[in-house]
Amino acid sequence: MSCRRPRDRPYALGVVMAELLAVDGVTAGYGASVVLEDISLALEEGDSLALLGRNGVGKTTLMKLLTGYLPCAGGRVLLDDAPITAYDPAARRRAGLTYCPQERPVFDDLSVRDNLTLMRESRKLTPFRRYFDRFPILKRRLAQHAGTLSGGEKKLLSFARGLSEAQPLLLLDEPSEGVQWENIEHMCAAIGAAKAQGMSFVVVEQNLAFAERIADAYLVVEQGRVVREGRHAEIGREQLLSHLQV
Repeated sequence: MSCRRPRDRPYALGVVMAELLAVDGVTAGYGASVVLEDISLALEEGDSLALLGRNGVGKTTLMKLLTGYLPCAGGRVLLDDAPITAYDPAARRRAGLTYCPQERPVFDDLSVRDNLTLMRESRKLTPFRRYFDRFPILKRRLAQHAGTLSGGEKKLLSFARGLSEAQPLLLLDEPSEGVQWENIEHMCAAIGAAKAQGMSFVVVEQNLAFAERIADAYLVVEQGRVVREGRHAEIGREQLLSHLQV
């Protein structure tokens, strides 16, 4: 799996790597209700950004905006320096963005195998062997309807399918929800391996322990606004908890 592209700038102390994703002052909502206001973020190639915040503060709305399911009322979105603000979800996927949603992460009426191979030219399972090694339950359930899986198993299926596309950018909305810790550790390892190949991630997550394992940077949202942002080494756990606890 490889999604590398040439770096615009060398990676060294005090030097910023190439931005894969840039969000500049976006505003969005539903009808007359503004949910996100003046949100900006930047994601470097090969990095993962954890979007944190309490429930209902706009994290999933931001993911829908990034994927094109929700239009921008203001601001712009750039992917690999190209403006994609006006792109629909299909165009953004072609541009290099894959999305694994929180709700309805798989097609319940299709088999596990069909979920994995949907949209692929071949039904061969060769691209998924590395994920079967990490998540053997998927291999055992290939002929089973995805709708009969547990919530955590559906998340593993969605996660494996998203990673297998090997796109430059993968958006994950609550990927660890309902997943056993053993498999969460495998998810961390899989994300690390993908980042080493140049893949970047934006991850909405409530499980702080998981977020700390995978995040290179954090963006904390409250009431539709960014209230804290920075690299992993710059923000301590207590600072993050202060924004997550009720």
